[in-house]
Amino acid sequence: MDKLTTQPAHYCLTVACPDRIGVVAAVSQLIAEHHGWLIESDYHTDTTSGWFFMRNVIKADSLATDCTVFKAKLATLADQWQMRWHLQHSDERKKVVILASRASHCLADLLHRWHSQELHCDIPCVIANHKALQEMVEWYDIPFHYVPITSATRDDAFAQIEQLAEQYQADSLVLARYMQIIPPALCAKYAGQIINIHHSFLPSFVGGKPYQQAADRGVKLIGATSHYVTEDLDEGPIIEQDVLRVSHRYDTADLMRMGKDVEKSVLARAVRLHLENRVFVMDNRTVIFN
Repeated sequence: MDKLTTQPAHYCLTVACPDRIGVVAAVSQLIAEHHGWLIESDYHTDTTSGWFFMRNVIKADSLATDCTVFKAKLATLADQWQMRWHLQHSDERKKVVILASRASHCLADLLHRWHSQELHCDIPCVIANHKALQEMVEWYDIPFHYVPITSATRDDAFAQIEQLAEQYQADSLVLARYMQIIPPALCAKYAGQIINIHHSFLPSFVGGKPYQQAADRGVKLIGATSHYVTEDLDEGPIIEQDVLRVSHRYDTADLMRMGKDVEKSVLARAVRLHLENRVFVMDNRTVIFN
């Protein structure tokens, strides 16, 4: 059962600001003044950067004032403390557009989790550069858009993808083994909102054929990394990682089979953390409240 569905209707308030004495007290006092009932509360100070991060979950019907008024009070407080903040009601569902190629395991897993309400979001469409997964996507009554990409049509194809993302009012993009490099302009437009799964435990074995590279090196652990996409290939802030132990008895096919299992679970966990506003990006690192 999704934890979100077991909680009463609530607001999720996230705050990031330079660390100072009294930050927690100031935010908590504002919430208390409006009779806010805290369900969850997490804090972290990064001593290297001097930044403070906070995530509060507030029972929605406990607030004694209109949300617009509460947001206005938050904005005033944020100006005083140089805060970056975001307030989201649990009824608000992020729109997640998924990009895929031929591999089905990550996409199938995400669609199943969405269909079973494990992922609290809307999936307005799936975009793919091959037609192999169209029937599966349409079984879920989700629009499928085929946008082929060649070296000659690359710019036009990504212009079409950007247009589709705007048309469906995408909040985030998820690359479910989408084997294309995202253009810098699209990375910048959706900074901190494009999630990728890389089929290795970064920074090892970047680029193509990682399982062949792993087999050639005789590795004892294989893994997967989910991260936000930036202009630097496979070097964006890491959201989630996991590993599996292997041995010399495993050939490349075995590694690929096991790798698919860890890839889809890591991507699903990363997407869920993102949807629940548990990830804070700090330069090229992340603070995550699990």
